[in-house]
Amino acid sequence: MLLDRLMPEYEFHEIHQVRLSVPPERTLDAVTRATPGEMPLVRLLFGIRSLPGRIAGKRGLPTKSTQPLLQQMLAAGFVLLAEEPGREVVCGVIGQMWKVRGGMAPTFRDVQEFVAFEERGYAKAAMNFYIEAAGGGTRLTTETRVHTTDADACRKFGRYWRVIQPGSAAIRRSWLRAAKRRAELGQGIRRRSTA
Repeated sequence: MLLDRLMPEYEFHEIHQVRLSVPPERTLDAVTRATPGEMPLVRLLFGIRSLPGRIAGKRGLPTKSTQPLLQQMLAAGFVLLAEEPGREVVCGVIGQMWKVRGGMAPTFRDVQEFVAFEERGYAKAAMNFYIEAAGGGTRLTTETRVHTTDADACRKFGRYWRVIQPGSAAIRRSWLRAAKRRAELGQGIRRRSTA
């Protein structure tokens, strides 16, 4: 996996997966096109998490219902770190997520700057979607890894993680379900139209 090369060391992580009845080549497209409108829980959780930052005049997490969530995340500060077409996509962010208003977020432009970043007091988060063939269908997995840049940041992120991890897991599972529905619905439409 590309994620293994980009973030082999991490202190926090979560993995979620779903099986689809469609071929792998249809799956990653469904992931990248899924919108918050297909994931009402995501919109709610992003809205709640963004409230303190918005009050402070900062941009919040993406909640536009019709624009693909991945596209919105990339516009909101995440960076596309790596991609293997049809197989895996990895994006990342660096910040002080544990701060109520979001804290500082250093600018980085590409994967080299992400990997090289070591300034104390931050967390680097990378998230992927990984596709593999499985029993005539597809296994779609998402993994999130977080590496902190020092012991103090690790303690602070650890406290934050204990609070937000259930919501983070719900967001990942919701995204997987939306991609599954999108991919399998498209397959169903294609089958009916050829009949």
